[in-house]
Order: sequence, then structure tokens, then C-alpha cells
Amino acid sequence: MIYLISNNLIMVSLGTMIFFSFIIAPLTFITLDGANAAKFIRKLFPFYYGFNLICLSFALLLGLIDSGFAVRYHIVLMCAILFAVSLFILMPNINKYRDSSNDRMFNILHKSSVVINFVQLILLTIVASGYY
Repeated sequence: MIYLISNNLIMVSLGTMIFFSFIIAPLTFITLDGANAAKFIRKLFPFYYGFNLICLSFALLLGLIDSGFAVRYHIVLMCAILFAVSLFILMPNINKYRDSSNDRMFNILHKSSVVINFVQLILLTIVASGYY
């Protein structure tokens, strides 16, 4: 039972990532003008990172209780750490460089966050599919 709850939390995180990455973010920039889209995304992504960090943290805690620390949870731990890095390090710096019009650093950090998000999607898909 605990394993199923842990697995469902991982699936919720993966589903949230897919929904935000492929539905919400693109529609935001299609629907809203640049200034309003940026404001919306700036408010949305702390929630996105925090929600996924919480889901994966609970999944890890339940995984420790239920089955020790199986290989799949090492992958989930890496994803949780990457969410923490994105939330507490990358995002504040991305916002800082955007506000100061430092386009070079903004682009580097933004691309880094996109790559991290893509890696997390791949890793959680591997976990969800059972190939770990």
C-alpha cells in the first residue's frame, strides 16, 4: 500500500511536469502578451517547482519506510534535488538577470532550467515505466 502511494506521488509529479511544460507554458505565451506572460510564469513556476519537490520528497519518505532505498528512489532523489536547485538557486537568479536586463546570463540560466526540466521528465518517465 505504501509503495502504491509513493508511486502515485511520482506519477502526479510526472503528470504535473508534462501538463505545465507542454500545455500551460506554451499556451501562456500564445495567449498573453509578453509582459503579462512573464508576470504569470514568474508567479507560476515557484508553485510548479515547490509542488513537485513536495510530491517527490513524500514519495522518497514513503519509499524509505516501505522498501528501503531501491534504485528507483535514487533517480527520484536526483529529480527532487534538481527541483530544489531550480526553485532555490536557478529561478531567483533567472529573475534577477531578467530584471537587470542581463540577457546573456538570463539565457544561459533559462536554458539550463529547460535542460534540467527535460532531464527530470526523462528520468521520471523511466521510473514510471519500470525501466530502472
